[in-house]
Formats: sequence, structure tokens, C-alpha cells
Amino acid sequence: MENVFELIRARRSVRSFDGQPIGSELTEKLRSFMDSAGNPYGIPVEFKLLDPEEHGLTSPVISGATMYFGAKVSPGAHMEEAYGYSFEAVVLYAQSLGLGTTWIGGTMDRKAFERAMDLQNGEIMPCVSPIGFPAAKMSLKESLMRKGVKADKRLPFSELFFDGSFGTPLTEERSGAFAEPLEAVRLAPSAVNKQPWRAVVSGNCVHFYEKHSRGYVSDATGDLQRIDVGIALCHFTLAAQEKGLAPLLSVSDPGIPADGDTEYIATFTV
Repeated sequence: MENVFELIRARRSVRSFDGQPIGSELTEKLRSFMDSAGNPYGIPVEFKLLDPEEHGLTSPVISGATMYFGAKVSPGAHMEEAYGYSFEAVVLYAQSLGLGTTWIGGTMDRKAFERAMDLQNGEIMPCVSPIGFPAAKMSLKESLMRKGVKADKRLPFSELFFDGSFGTPLTEERSGAFAEPLEAVRLAPSAVNKQPWRAVVSGNCVHFYEKHSRGYVSDATGDLQRIDVGIALCHFTLAAQEKGLAPLLSVSDPGIPADGDTEYIATFTV
């Protein structure tokens, strides 16, 4: 993908589609990318394109979609982060093809989607997305949903990112080479726009954390907010690579004091 930061800036969640099929050429490009969409944890995430008519798939918040895609993963350590990372990579690739998407974790006929994904051996399917050409105009339902979650709003840079410790907010001016990758994180989508990621920059390391809210963990989805942090890790990696940086992921808690609802997730060393 080229111009990743511009893709991130331009993308929005799409729930109203024009009803036109994607076509075989774009479908094959999507399948090929999905087959190769990895993550720095090396955890397999299996994607599948789904025909809603064939499988009886519905979502009350989606109109005009002629295709969905889902992804499934086996339970284990870091599965949510890996899932969020790989799924968001597909979302951004779809954006590069001119296609709209939106993450759906709850507002769907989950049993029908799980059957279509053919879950095996304890696998889970946390999320799905419609995929297709955005409608010329949003539906009233979509406009109201976006307004309800303040979809176009994001927390300020200095409330999400910190300099050395959680007691020292980080400004864009002081973040140096990390300014654009962190801004890409700030712009990331999340469940009901909670933006649960936090990051502490220390030297050439960026430590990522999850700020927990109640009600985002279930057997069917795992920890949705940890998936959101996986999305943030994807945005950081792709934006950093576009700037010529080479972020290396590790999981080694630096022991920075944090609030009780803030949990260490991973570190990028650049």
C-alpha cells in the first residue's frame, strides 16, 4: 500500500453502500491480500469473503452491502492484538481500492456469521465488516449513529501519548520522528470510538497500553478493546515504515507506573 497516512486520514466507517457488486478483479485482489495479511505476533488470522444472500447474513446498521468479510482466530496469548492488526491491514487495503468498510462486533446476526465462517476447535470470530462501494449519501440511520458516537472526533494528542511517564503529556512538537506514526494511532477506529490506546515514548521505544472500560469482553469476541490496540499497532507500524523507520515489536513491560485500569500491551523499538 502507498500513501498509508493519507489513507488513514481519509478513511471513515461506511454503513451505506450503493448495492453494486465489487466485481471479480477487486475480489481477487482482496483474496490475495487477505491470504498474506500478517501481524508482528506471527499468529494466523484466517479471512473469508462472504455472500450475504448465500449465507443469510444481516446487520440492522448496514444497507446496500453485497459482500462482507470476516476473520477468525484460535484462542491464545495476544490473539486480540494480532486479530486487530491483521483485520485493520485489510481495511486499509480495501480503502486503497476505493472500497468502504466498517468494523462490526455486535450489531449483526452473530450465529449466521459464525456458521458462514465455519468456526472450528474453539476458534472465535470477533468482528466482521461489509465491503463495497460507498453510497453517494449516508442513510439517516448511519448519520445518527455517527453523531451518537462522535465518530469524527478524537482525543487530543497530549491525552493519548506521554513523554517518559504517564505524568508528562507528549506534544507533537516534542515527539520528533514519532509525530506522524502517533497521529496515525490517534486517528484509528475503535469500538464506539472509546480510543482505548495509550502510549509512552521513552528514547527510541514506544510502549503501548490498553485503558480498560467495562463491557467490552465476552467469550464470542475476546477483549474488543485489546483488538482496538491491535488496530493502533497496525497504524503505528505502517505509518512508521512509510517514514523509513523499522519498528520491532516486543512484549516486555518496562514497569512504568500506570492507573489500575491501564494495562501494558507491547513495545515498539525503532
